[in-house]
Amino acid sequence: PIRRCVGRSYDGHRVFGACPRCYLLGEAFPVCERRRWKNSPVSEAFSEFARRDDRMANALRCLFLVVLCLAAFLPGIFALPPTDRDEARYVQATRQMVETGDYIDIRLQENPRYLQPVGIYWLQSAAIAVSGQDAAAPIWVNRMVSVLGATIAVLAAFFASRRIFGPAIGLLGAVGLTGIVVLDFEARIAKTDAALLGATMIAMAALAHVYLGARQNRPAPVAPFVFWVFFGIGTMIKGPITPAVTLLTMAALSVMDRDISWLRRLRPLIGILIVAVICLPWLIAINIRSDGEFLRIALGRSMMSKIRSGQESHGFPPGYYLVLSTAFLWPFALQAVRGGMKALNIGRLDPRIAFCLAWIIPFWIVYELIPTKLPNYILPTYPALMMLAAWSLTDPIALQIRYRPWHVWVERLATFGWGLVTAGIAIACLVGPWFILGEFSFLGLLAALLALLAGWFGSGFLPVTPPLPRLLVAALASSAVFGIATQALLPRAESLWLGKVIAESFHANKKCPDSVLASVGFLEPSLVVQAGTRTVLTDAMGAARHLDADPACAVSAVQADSEQAFLAALLGGPDSIEAAARVEALDYTKGVVRSITLWRRKS
Repeated sequence: PIRRCVGRSYDGHRVFGACPRCYLLGEAFPVCERRRWKNSPVSEAFSEFARRDDRMANALRCLFLVVLCLAAFLPGIFALPPTDRDEARYVQATRQMVETGDYIDIRLQENPRYLQPVGIYWLQSAAIAVSGQDAAAPIWVNRMVSVLGATIAVLAAFFASRRIFGPAIGLLGAVGLTGIVVLDFEARIAKTDAALLGATMIAMAALAHVYLGARQNRPAPVAPFVFWVFFGIGTMIKGPITPAVTLLTMAALSVMDRDISWLRRLRPLIGILIVAVICLPWLIAINIRSDGEFLRIALGRSMMSKIRSGQESHGFPPGYYLVLSTAFLWPFALQAVRGGMKALNIGRLDPRIAFCLAWIIPFWIVYELIPTKLPNYILPTYPALMMLAAWSLTDPIALQIRYRPWHVWVERLATFGWGLVTAGIAIACLVGPWFILGEFSFLGLLAALLALLAGWFGSGFLPVTPPLPRLLVAALASSAVFGIATQALLPRAESLWLGKVIAESFHANKKCPDSVLASVGFLEPSLVVQAGTRTVLTDAMGAARHLDADPACAVSAVQADSEQAFLAALLGGPDSIEAAARVEALDYTKGVVRSITLWRRKS
């Protein structure tokens, strides 16, 4: 007979679990009596910190989470060059708004950029204004919007989870959210997704207050107004994502409960008015300015084309997000899988679990069915998964839920994925510097060890420690891996940053302060960000005409395989120009190494 392993949960409740032997035999949770952790003074202090539920304790928890987020998200935003393509596009469009003072129209050089509403550009413009700099502000100013958005998302996740499950689970879920791969990445990049997650999380926290208040007959007078305000803000940042998350959650809850009366607590008529006040003024102005082109592009070319077919080489079959969730949720993917499977067992019996499942499942299914898939699309469901992971670790009911046979196989598959991702990240940190820097890096070795530590502690396998310090160690180790990579390793790899190398050579070799660069071959927006808004992205004929039009100041950067056509198109022939510099680096958007020569007229 198999003797069950016995352990203690975070709150001291008895729980069945599994050491590695029992895990292979299908037992549920890796806590072994022989390796049981004992309550040290440190773990007791963590336990007390997590359980207290008063104003001072909540304020301290918020301060703790803010410090944790800044420590996790700030490293790298100052050193990492602009990345292609989306980040550079957002940054350049924002700079043009600040340069022109036109905060209605969205332009990328001379071309309209009508894929999403204006919210993210306003936020980044506000960050530039607060920094006291002009349109040429360093890119970390734009990235601070993402850092702030990710921090707000973590705080909102804490308040949502605290309302749903209590302070201990709220703190655990928020700590776990800080360390997941996809948020660590998005918080360092000046795009929409971190800011969108912050707005969506506040809306979902308010929705949780309204729904659970209705089920518990408790008033929530402020929550409906908060919900609709951030519903509108999320819509202004990235169009339909926040509405999709919230409306699908509301619909699923109403179907599961067979009751729509609770929706009246949201005050929908007032809410529609609030959203209209937030969104309609700009929407009317931009459609007048663009003669209706914004709606045609945003709805027709952007949104509907993604629904009909895979766009920009991002088409994948259904199941893509499910298969790759072990990477997107690393190092806590296994805990999220365990929490999700346990939640499925009692979803109809517990309104707290029902809310989380209604948050996750409908939105996940819809985006699995849409052909165009990117990792960030499913990001709004990850806070709910981390809440369920924390619930499965600490809640007395969750700790007694037994696995069904298919749960065991799902966890084994997730464990295989977790092992591949953990090993892959560690190997990349260890071997990567050899390829991009040409040398062994002790920082790379440190990052590899931290990746193994994050994977081990985030998995829940032995050695077992209390959940809060274990998740905290895993989150800090995971964030440190990305911090080391983005602050110390990747910025030093000049061969990766072709736009930066060309722009630096251009600024070092231009003859006039207002010289303009024309580029052939490398046409990415990061070059425009670093070389200037007037940068010309063209072909060989255009580069030749660019030099002919301004022989005293113009510079043309021409790829090697276009040089013959470029030289043949020059009015004065090859003898009239000189090579100012030659650079070679990887164009990672296309996966090719490009050799570029910067040409200018002879003095």
